[in-house]
Amino acid sequence: MDADSSYPKIDTTVPASARIWNYWLGGKDYYPVDKAAGDQFAQFFPGIFDMARASRYFIARAVRYLAAEAGVRQFLDIGTGLPSHASTSEIVHAVAADARIVYVDSDQFVLARAQARAGGATGVVDYIDADLNQPEALLRVARERLDFGRPVAIMLMGVLGHIGNAEEEDDRVAQSIVGTLKSALPHGGYLAIYDTSDVSTGQNDALRKYNESGADPYRVRRPDQIARFFDGLELVEPGVVPVQQWRPDDTSIDPPKDLVNLGGVGRKALSDPCRADR
Repeated sequence: MDADSSYPKIDTTVPASARIWNYWLGGKDYYPVDKAAGDQFAQFFPGIFDMARASRYFIARAVRYLAAEAGVRQFLDIGTGLPSHASTSEIVHAVAADARIVYVDSDQFVLARAQARAGGATGVVDYIDADLNQPEALLRVARERLDFGRPVAIMLMGVLGHIGNAEEEDDRVAQSIVGTLKSALPHGGYLAIYDTSDVSTGQNDALRKYNESGADPYRVRRPDQIARFFDGLELVEPGVVPVQQWRPDDTSIDPPKDLVNLGGVGRKALSDPCRADR
């Protein structure tokens, strides 16, 4: 990738997870150090390229469901990563041109790249420089851009592996952060997540090498820990499942079966319609 003076200064000697993921997706927003780290990972877990694409397709299907079927018109996409084809805003605006999308990331390169590609969506697309490890501060800024008195969809797609440590206190840190976000959801709002499970030995070996590369550590979770993120919400069918099995577009095609990312969408129940404020 060529350097661009409009982007913040970045360290191209250390791999970055957003750029490595872009490489696995077949994008162009990466540097040699990112490709080297991505290829090293793939030596231990060749399925990473299929998993990256399957996860991207899951995001597209989940967003399309939320916009077209659930009628959501406000999206908070946290840890959005580098822009790619079929972005959240592209899918949502194909359904409702006036829907609002707020992207959140703490990577300055990611934010600059996303803003450069915003184009004509200015006014309905916004960007927040915030850290998911500080959810209250993130939400304060989000409330300035979105109306939390109406349904909002909060998206955490592939970002929770960078949050906390699932092996410490049964994942207390990440569960607490997600709990804060769920509490902020208005009734009728949605939480959409995909995260990586620990069921593949090859992937776990690859991650150990990856976490030694200097990149931000990425940690996997037990399937039950991922499912617990949706506690208190009404799960949309088919529940928390491998991402390639969540409402596939073409059920006649057998998706890869050895992928380990799990995804789901949950809804915060509406207030009791029989209860009246008196």
